[in-house]
Amino acid sequence: MSAPRPAASFAATSAWLPVAPCTPHACARHTGPVRAPLPAVLRLLAGCAWTLLGVACGVLPVRLLPKAPHDRLVRWWARGVPRAFGVRVTVPVHPYAHGTGGELVVANHVSWLDIPLVASVLPGRMLAKSEVGRWPLLGPLAGLGGTLFIDRDRLRALPGAVDTVAGALRSGSRVVAFPEGSTWCGRGSGGVFRPAVFQAAIDAEVSVRPVRITYRAPGAVAFVGDDPLAASLWRVVRAAGLTAEVDVLAPIPAGDHAGTSASGEPGRRGLARTAGAAVAGTDRTTTAPGTVLAQTAVASDRPNRPAASVHH
Repeated sequence: MSAPRPAASFAATSAWLPVAPCTPHACARHTGPVRAPLPAVLRLLAGCAWTLLGVACGVLPVRLLPKAPHDRLVRWWARGVPRAFGVRVTVPVHPYAHGTGGELVVANHVSWLDIPLVASVLPGRMLAKSEVGRWPLLGPLAGLGGTLFIDRDRLRALPGAVDTVAGALRSGSRVVAFPEGSTWCGRGSGGVFRPAVFQAAIDAEVSVRPVRITYRAPGAVAFVGDDPLAASLWRVVRAAGLTAEVDVLAPIPAGDHAGTSASGEPGRRGLARTAGAAVAGTDRTTTAPGTVLAQTAVASDRPNRPAASVHH
């Protein structure tokens, strides 16, 4: 992750980035059972080795494969990442769990673990801030893996970013985004679903696929504020009994939200609100009965003063 910048620096370059009030001191703590140091070290080594193996050996060869075997290999590797770090994963089965063609996958954002968790069920092209593309080694590798880089610091670049995502969706790609724009700790109310990326789904006339990620003991996995990646990794491997549930929800046709509503609201806002309600579980048409909710998410276009560190 990039080094955190002071809040004043962020405010000077952007007035619309989202705010996450979560901090490592307040949110990123585990109070449950823990592993002994030696098993935790072994988990850490196993997780890092599995991750690096996939990055080093899988990017170029896997991209040359046809789509079906490519997706199978990516899912297989991605499932191994949280398990190698000691996180047990469950995926409820729904009749609408798999789609074909272009679609926009949106999920709540708690941790760096969210990325392999989503890829384990719906592999696709990730959205990332443009700075990631300039990181040594990881930036070029992310580009080879099909990552779509967007400039979040300049509001004038937003239409171009929407066009880029819409073009990928029209080409049949699955695009994965975390519309909250920042990580949230998973306790209580989550972030808002920013509407911009949903305009790309409307323009490309594809469905939006909400995904809900729920953690037991979310404090151990929360990656918020200026939390160092090394500290987060150690907290995860030390925490015993961590579980994650990835719930793939019913697709939402973006065409139902094209144009402007009777109240004058742009369709992207309504689509963002609908997807956010599905992820939060407040939309009962897309939520299984008895689901335990970890976050709520609603949509807003209003500017926010940015927090000191934004992880996505």
